[in-house]
Order: sequence, then C-alpha cells, then structure tokens
Amino acid sequence: MAKLSNIGYLGVKELRSLWSDKVLFAFVILSFSFMVYTSGKAGSLELHNAPIAVVDEDHSELSSRIIEAFFPPYFMPPQEIAFKDIDPTLDHGRYTFVLVIPEHFERDARAGRAPSIQVDIDATRMSQAFVGATHIQNIVSDEVSHFLSPGGRAPQLPIQLVTRVSFNPNLNGVWFGGVMEIISEVTLLSIILTGAALIREREHGTIEHLLVMPLTPAEIMLAKVWSNGLVVLVAAGLSLWLVVRHLLGVPIAGSTALFLFGAALNLFSTTSIGILLGTVARSMPQLGLLMILVILPLQLLSGGITPRESMPLLVQHIMSVAPTTHFVSLAQAVLYRGAGLEVIWPQLLALFGIGCVFFMASLLLFRRSLALSR
Repeated sequence: MAKLSNIGYLGVKELRSLWSDKVLFAFVILSFSFMVYTSGKAGSLELHNAPIAVVDEDHSELSSRIIEAFFPPYFMPPQEIAFKDIDPTLDHGRYTFVLVIPEHFERDARAGRAPSIQVDIDATRMSQAFVGATHIQNIVSDEVSHFLSPGGRAPQLPIQLVTRVSFNPNLNGVWFGGVMEIISEVTLLSIILTGAALIREREHGTIEHLLVMPLTPAEIMLAKVWSNGLVVLVAAGLSLWLVVRHLLGVPIAGSTALFLFGAALNLFSTTSIGILLGTVARSMPQLGLLMILVILPLQLLSGGITPRESMPLLVQHIMSVAPTTHFVSLAQAVLYRGAGLEVIWPQLLALFGIGCVFFMASLLLFRRSLALSR
C-alpha cells in the first residue's frame, strides 16, 4: 500500500506540473481538437472542385457532351482555352487538368479508328492528380460509349460487376482522417509528455530530490506512466466524442470503452518509450531529434496511412514489434467494423507483451541513469 501511495502522490505531482506548463497543456488541447478536426475536414483525399480546362478542336456533338459531363462536386465547370495557353495556365496553377479533344474526334470515333484524347495534368497537386485522372478516363469512356451505342445506351456486358463498400459506403475521407488523427495523436502526445516530464525533472533539479527520498525507480516510472497516460486517454476519449462523433459527424460502429481499453494498453508501451527517450536525451532539443527518428516510422509504417499489405515483407516483420501497428489494427476493427473482444484479443495481448518489454528496458536504463547521477 505504501508503494501504491507513493505512485499515486508522484502521479498527482506530474499532473500539477503539466497543468502549470501552459504551453504543453495547450498543445495537448489543440492536438486533440483543432488537429483532429482539420485532418478530417481539410485532409480529405477525395476529388472536390478540381479546376479543369478544355481545348475543343473538334466542336462536335460528342465533344460537347464530354465537356458537359464534368460538373460539381468533382470538377469545377470546364473553361475552354486555346491550345497555346495550356502550359502557361498549368504553370500558374490556374487549372489542375487540361483536356485536349483533337480535330475530327467524333468522325474517327464513329469510324472505329480509336482516336485518343490528351490530358495534361499538374502533378504537383499529387492527390488530386492521381484520383482525377481516373475520374476523367471513366467520364470520357462512358460518354463515348453511350454516344456510339444505338439509342444512346451502353452495350450490355456478359457479366455485371456490383461493388459494395462496407463501413464507409460513401467513401467519405472525413470518416477516415479524423479517427486516424486521434490514433496518431495518442502515440505522439504520450511520448512527448513522458519524455518532456523526465527532461523537466532533470532541468529543474527535482530529480535529485526524488533520489534522496525512499522511492524506487519503478515507482517513479509508474507514476509518470499512469499520470501522462491518463491525460492522453481522457483527451482522446473527449476528442472521439466531441470532435469526431459530433463535429465531424463520423458514426462509431463499435464500443468506445473497448477502444479506450486498447488505447490504455498502447499508452503503457508508448509512455515507456517516452521515458526511454527522456533517459537517453539530456535536453529538450536532443529529445526532439530522437523523437523524429522514432515517431516517423511509428506513424508512417504502422498501417494508419498506407496498408501494411502494400509494404515489403521485411518492413512488415520489423513493424510487428511496434505497439502502434497493433493499435491501428485494433482501432480500425473496433471503430470502423464494430469488432468485439473475440476479434481483437490477439492485438490486446500483443500490446500488453510489447508494453512489458519496453517498460522493463526503460526501467533498466532509467535505474542505471539514476545510479550514475548519485
């Protein structure tokens, strides 16, 4: 009971220290509110009001139908320009796409000569360029097919492809971006808070006060783990309820309590990583440099941005020992697909095991650091 009391009092001290650090406290609030909202709204990868221009050298019925097929919300109303204006307008960023319909396009299409249409794309707008090229190809193909078919109907194929999208039937990127940002902020903030707390102890000289008290390194570490982890967990829960569910209007399919339980296990690992980095670093600038080396792989290779299946097998095997990989898989299963405990228990066990490994490694290094300080 005495050890639990020490851990509790030290954790309360950490919470008061965070409350007094207004900059860090404001950073936590902004990360789980403004950043989550902007990632959901402004970070959408769908094609929306893309500026497009058309060079119509055919001036036929078919070319007019193709031009009229581009309409909001995917594209802005097409603007007709001259061929010589293609490069200047793309260079100045006025348009993302320029469609060039060649002369005698309708005549060649009717004769079965398979004429080509040129599409110039400003690839500096990478996400729109990639998605928009596919949209343009489908729109042109559909219009030509309907125009050349008898009665204006497209020919019936011997098979019919029916696509059903689960969990996000409208393919709304807001549903994906907001939730993934919460997952990213949980990892980022937990490492920052615990690492900064340890650096702050060393810079303010309070670490020496702890050394002369009847405290063990494990008690000091556990106090930092539960206090900083609690702050991130509460902020993530409020962000999920207020920002994601109400402001962004994202439906949550599964149990929020089960997601928070998985987040708590993930925080056990990430806060231990933060203490490990805070022990190695001797100042806040050093901690920032170390975090760049740790955070970027955890964020980019965990499966939250790109699917793990598309990564090389070596990267998949290496990232299987990272807690964020299992946390992303768990969070997507619970929040998107409504999975229960019977589905995500392997991820929960993996998070607990990885957390124990990181905690013991951090404890050994932290104990050695304290011994050298004495």
